[in-house]
Amino acid sequence: MKLISWNVNGFRACLKKGFEEFFNDIDADFFCLQETKMQPGQAEFHPYGYKEYYFSAERKGYSGTAVFAKQEPVSVVYGINNDYMDEGRVITLEYENFYLVNCYSPNAKDGLLRIDYRMAFEDKMREYLSDLDKKKPVIYCGDLNVAHNEIDLKNPKPNMGNAGFSDEERGKMTELLNAGFTDSFRYLYPDKTLAYSWWSYRFNARKNNAGWRIDYFIVSDRIKDKIKEAEIFSEIYGSDHCPVGLEIDI
Repeated sequence: MKLISWNVNGFRACLKKGFEEFFNDIDADFFCLQETKMQPGQAEFHPYGYKEYYFSAERKGYSGTAVFAKQEPVSVVYGINNDYMDEGRVITLEYENFYLVNCYSPNAKDGLLRIDYRMAFEDKMREYLSDLDKKKPVIYCGDLNVAHNEIDLKNPKPNMGNAGFSDEERGKMTELLNAGFTDSFRYLYPDKTLAYSWWSYRFNARKNNAGWRIDYFIVSDRIKDKIKEAEIFSEIYGSDHCPVGLEIDI
């Protein structure tokens, strides 16, 4: 089973930058989007053989998620237990033997202005994922807006305490992993450096590969041995993020 996750930083814009070609070439069973920045019906993209699930923010041009799935799910849930419904951040697809959770985690903002909101979101999400995991294994993906360890960004020292690399956010990722979950990329490549999924548009960051790894596939510990590959498609443009992928035998 092949899954792709991509923060497209505006789906309508990304569609004009080669998205469809990559979508068709990769032929994933599941394709998850974050930061779609659109309302339902605004994107003219209806891939043959896929079910489409969109969750848009109430605020136009902001946030939003989507999932394209070859297999129809047993159920689809938006938000987190009827909470966090206004920004279109979480879609859960339930299948017979696993859950797929697509998430666009809130940015803590410059100066950590939104850190309290972010911490509450992380606690709610960890509780939610743990409850799902009691029923069947979970595949959790998306732009989680945190570089967990120093190896996960090019310039850790000057970014200490900044949004996405604060002690608070890194600590919440550690708590999640300690709750019974595995970072698929680090499971296969614990020491791999210079592997990033997001680059600032400033300072020629992508050209210089001055990036951050903030896009993830995280799975329940009990299926980590079923991970076949975890990829970062850094050669794919169209957004300030690149797609990340997971191949898993489940």
